Amino acid sequence: MVGQGVLRECLRDPEVELATTIGRSPAAEHCPELRQPKLREIIHRDLGNYAGLESVLTGFDACFFTLGVSSSGMKEADYEPITYGLTMAAAEILCRLNPGMTFIYVSGAGTDSSEKGRVMWARVKGRTENALLRLPFKAYMFRPGIIQPLDGIQSKTPAYRAFYKFGGPLLPLLGRLLPNSVVTTRQIGQAMLAVAKHGYEKRILEMKDIRAVIGA
Repeated sequence: MVGQGVLRECLRDPEVELATTIGRSPAAEHCPELRQPKLREIIHRDLGNYAGLESVLTGFDACFFTLGVSSSGMKEADYEPITYGLTMAAAEILCRLNPGMTFIYVSGAGTDSSEKGRVMWARVKGRTENALLRLPFKAYMFRPGIIQPLDGIQSKTPAYRAFYKFGGPLLPLLGRLLPNSVVTTRQIGQAMLAVAKHGYEKRILEMKDIRAVIGA
């Protein structure tokens, strides 16, 4: 959902000259409105290995890394190669090819920076964040809480789709009552793009920081 949200904001922004997506399937496959001249889609099956793609991964100002998977029902041995392994595979080659790049990683509220907590997903996310912050480029960690999808965006996770189907109508009210608990796909996309352009005083952005970036 976050990937679709930030992609839409990139395509709307006249300052963005080119937006390139890399994934196992086309981002605009089911969204004809995303098919624009400044969108380039690269279909790449092995997201842990970018050998041979160096020429198309060079010359970028920012990367919005939104790949992720729900930890529900997963063991750490299965979750870590996706959450940590795929993230670092992309970050390391992009850092080498684009040393001046800004890299924005979508983590999650409750991430454990100590890497020692009892919650498995939070430890792995924390390990990933810490590794990214050690790389020699500008890296920012976004830790959103509840995300309200707009513009027809849907989660690929069945459990999340069920949640939004039944609980979605209450999210605007929850957002008004607890503004630092809910962010929309538009808001997080706008915040990610703003940080890519102008930076931020913190490298780890919690919900209040994400909203503060865009004055929400």
